[in-house]
Amino acid sequence: MNDRVIVVTGGHGVLGRAVVEAALARGLRAAVIDHASGGSAPGEALEIGGVDLTDAAAAEAAMARVVERFGAIDALLNIAGAFVWQTTDDAAPAWDRMFALNLTTALNASRAALPHLKRSTEGRIVNVGSAAALKAGAGMGAYAASKAAVHSLTQALAEELKTTSVTVNAVLPSIIDTPANRADMPDADPARWVAPADLAEVMLFLASPDSRAMTGALMPVTGRV
Repeated sequence: MNDRVIVVTGGHGVLGRAVVEAALARGLRAAVIDHASGGSAPGEALEIGGVDLTDAAAAEAAMARVVERFGAIDALLNIAGAFVWQTTDDAAPAWDRMFALNLTTALNASRAALPHLKRSTEGRIVNVGSAAALKAGAGMGAYAASKAAVHSLTQALAEELKTTSVTVNAVLPSIIDTPANRADMPDADPARWVAPADLAEVMLFLASPDSRAMTGALMPVTGRV
């Protein structure tokens, strides 16, 4: 039985559930942190709902609950976030919302988890960036800019933590095969997209001791798009 403890933010989403289910199958201990309340975490995962990760104090309280239950945090997987397609001249710009939900959540969760991660012999932070942030298309400005900020956070934090046990990496998926994306793009071939279970495998590798030689990496996971 693996006694490593992983924390998954946004754990009720399609990708979050795939990661938690795969982690539990490996014998990892998992905690799910999500803004939604009243949800059900997979298996034996610790459920922590109703958490606003844009609030630093709420993030700290959630991590404290994980440590109270499991005694440690070994890996943080920052999946919480959101997407919007919106042209720059939209009457109700979503830039602040995208930065709050994609960057601030990852920043606050990471800051709250760091004291615990540093006590792990193999601490890990895995962020979710986006391949779209490498070259933003029309309507992708707010989302791509917020994810580019996640990339920079990943690289800067990796440099800051090089004298510790903690590594920081990010995955950069293209289109993830979710019900919402299938509904929005009915004419596309989802077999070319990234399956949540496949992305979960990459993220759990980065969250494992086996990835100790990697830090500051931005790993494209783009299927065949």
